[in-house]
Amino acid sequence: MKIDYIEFTSPELDRTQAFFARTFGWEFVEYGPDYRDIQGAGTGGGIERGALRPPLIVLRTEDLEAARDKVRAAGAEITADIFDFPGGRRFQFREPGGTEMAVWAEA
Repeated sequence: MKIDYIEFTSPELDRTQAFFARTFGWEFVEYGPDYRDIQGAGTGGGIERGALRPPLIVLRTEDLEAARDKVRAAGAEITADIFDFPGGRRFQFREPGGTEMAVWAEA
């Protein structure tokens, strides 16, 4: 699996979006009032409206169930089991050192 997407939060979503658009020329796809998909940043990314938390590194796989089973068997805690979102499905886990990450696959 490879890193495919980085997701972070902003309590000031509109201001954050405007900053990145003006400063770096990024474009955005709006998925409702609380999520922006970043376009043109070199790596996929998204900004979710909400309280600040560490960025979420998202890996991509072709077989989501097998990836979940593999990270669980290696000692990770599944923090959010497989769920649907626009464009795919994903789960989240905490690796043994404490970092939360996610894995996604196309729908």
